[in-house]
Amino acid sequence: MRITILGGTGYAGSAIVREAASRGHEVTSLSRSAADAPVPGVRYHLGSVLEEEVRAAAIDGAEVVISAISPRGPLAGRTREVLARTADAVAASGQRLGVIGGAGSLRVVEGGPRLVEDPGFPAAFREEALEMGGVLEDLGARGDELAWFFVSPAAGFGAHSPGEARGTFRIGGDVLLVDDAGVSALSAPDLASAVLDEVEAPAHTGARFTVAY
Repeated sequence: MRITILGGTGYAGSAIVREAASRGHEVTSLSRSAADAPVPGVRYHLGSVLEEEVRAAAIDGAEVVISAISPRGPLAGRTREVLARTADAVAASGQRLGVIGGAGSLRVVEGGPRLVEDPGFPAAFREEALEMGGVLEDLGARGDELAWFFVSPAAGFGAHSPGEARGTFRIGGDVLLVDDAGVSALSAPDLASAVLDEVEAPAHTGARFTVAY
């Protein structure tokens, strides 16, 4: 399968690139920075997703486009617009779009408040979480015109807490998953496995799902 990953050299993106390549897919990565350890066979494009021509060239010919970009740095406050335009292009081409979002838009409990609304949610990440929540809202408003899925990793997911690949994980819906100790964690390789499982055997088209241990 031809897969393009936007933000393919970041923490989540690079893991998805490696997993996709290991499964024999034809992989293209678009990012502003070069890969620290390029994966053999992967096509790496350097450029900004903010530039429409660069973005269009990267997704041209792909069957699945996966966004692993985050609203940080130059993308802060602009990620929602970029992904809306990307979704337009993907819908017009009949491709499938996957978006890696954060945990902030997950419900703490069924029918309860979102994690980002919790008083203890880190203020430094609040705007980022709200913007990715907006991306999810935009995708949900598209109806059947676009085949999409949105993945919310565990609350503790990130380079600050990499963990180790376990090869097993749980899949949930809109409610935060925690273990018996109340911890919500996930490694990048296991997130990548869940994403590629969804790419190869779609089970959440037009929906968000969460992944955690």
